[in-house]
Amino acid sequence: MLSEPAVDYAGIPLPEVEIFSRVLLSADTTEKVLNALDQVDHIRQINMTGESMPSTLNNGPAKGLPNNHSERKVIKVGGRDVELRYLVGAFYIELDVESEEMLDEAVDKIRSACEATMPRGFDLSVGRYSKYRKTLRDYK
Repeated sequence: MLSEPAVDYAGIPLPEVEIFSRVLLSADTTEKVLNALDQVDHIRQINMTGESMPSTLNNGPAKGLPNNHSERKVIKVGGRDVELRYLVGAFYIELDVESEEMLDEAVDKIRSACEATMPRGFDLSVGRYSKYRKTLRDYK
């Protein structure tokens, strides 16, 4: 799950699973979700988005001071330490599948992992949510 994806994979748009949590997840819940997803086959990479928790405060009267947010911590995923810099609200999971059956099987396992670890609910959809080839913006 946490291995680096290949830089180029022939420009093939692999399917992605988008998971939106109904609430921002705590560090403990994020760790549980990622460890549950680590058990699913055919996951190429996982991207997370959410509210940023910078190491230093960027504005306000405490600008420049360390951010002592209780959820900014190092979590353990698949035996590796990962610094959590977001209150996670969404996961984008790219799947390396070769058929509809493999896709359906992987999505079912992902849904089961999320149901077991995200008690407040989530929305799941399958599609393509991130770019897979260069666009005009890349040539600036």
